[in-house]
Amino acid sequence: YSANQQTPDSAPTMTAMVTGVKTSDGVLSIDQDVARQEKDNAVIQAHKLTTILELAKARGMSTGVVTTARVTHATPAATYAHTAERDWETDSKLPAGTSVKDIAAQAVDNFAANHGMEVLMGGGRTYFMPNTKFDPEYPTVKGRRKDGRDLTSEWQTKFNGKYVWNKAQFDAIDPANTKSLLALFEPSHVQYEADREKMDGAGEPSIAEMTDKAIDILQKNKKGFFLMVEGGRIDHGHHAGNAYRALTDTIAMSDAVRKAMEKTDPEDTLIVVSADHSHVFTIAGYPKRGNPILGKVVGAGKTDFAKASDGMPYTTLSYANGRGYHVLPVGGDTSYNEPIQTGRVADMTHVDTTDQGFHQEALVPLSSETHAGEDVAIFA
Repeated sequence: YSANQQTPDSAPTMTAMVTGVKTSDGVLSIDQDVARQEKDNAVIQAHKLTTILELAKARGMSTGVVTTARVTHATPAATYAHTAERDWETDSKLPAGTSVKDIAAQAVDNFAANHGMEVLMGGGRTYFMPNTKFDPEYPTVKGRRKDGRDLTSEWQTKFNGKYVWNKAQFDAIDPANTKSLLALFEPSHVQYEADREKMDGAGEPSIAEMTDKAIDILQKNKKGFFLMVEGGRIDHGHHAGNAYRALTDTIAMSDAVRKAMEKTDPEDTLIVVSADHSHVFTIAGYPKRGNPILGKVVGAGKTDFAKASDGMPYTTLSYANGRGYHVLPVGGDTSYNEPIQTGRVADMTHVDTTDQGFHQEALVPLSSETHAGEDVAIFA
């Protein structure tokens, strides 16, 4: 929960995780006494909370953030930015009269010269680029910044850093001679793991590969390091009602955890794995062990599909709310282009529910599936 909601969004939950303080919906690393969308930076500065990344930086440690979402999205932004609106990711999002800096600018401006984050990797390239400049990967897409700043260039100059935007450039980075690295692989979020190799012509690394290189850069510091790694697209798969992509990205996150464990020693490095919230996602129906998790329910000792009281089979996985059932040629976010279709609208007997384009049934019709309010596990 957050200070003002029983079911939270990612801004106050990640704020709580990195500062130890509960705060309100939509705000990042400021306390609950500030109204959402507060425009006055003096108010923000008076109520800002110190993050674990900032504490690590003050101790002389190296710091990094890796995400499969935009690096300016709520979860990564909570580690380094202070604002009363999580959506103020670039200056073109700021309302008139706002003295608070946008989140992308804070990634550069909140740190002294030569003392910025050593690693910032993920998506959100256009949030760092001026609107007069075309994206290097998608020639019809322009940057989003109205202030003319090219934050990718400023990162390199201010922090003696390197900037990459594709897999070949990423692979060419030698951690031994890299002081800091800004890597932005998409205009917005990076590709889902299921789509990464087939949908991205320029290529982008997996979250495990980003974690691997981040640790190589960060561990050069004898004083130690702090690294936040987020499998952000797990959340997006659930919001779209596509368990296939949510779970595939969860496997990719597991690979990143395994890579971090291989590259560190538990004698001197603590690894914590958790979530900032859950989703209204259920595993139910008494399926037998070994039944495909994406499949239809088959009970223990049975060979036929279990039937609901309407005489139709049902899936092990479903959502309490969202856009509902669809089978699409491409999965994930494409469901937002389809009409909302909740409830029991189709007989699943001959539907391949394990297909990547299958979107699970949902009960309550909403434009997007919501978070849930139960406690999340913490592993360390």
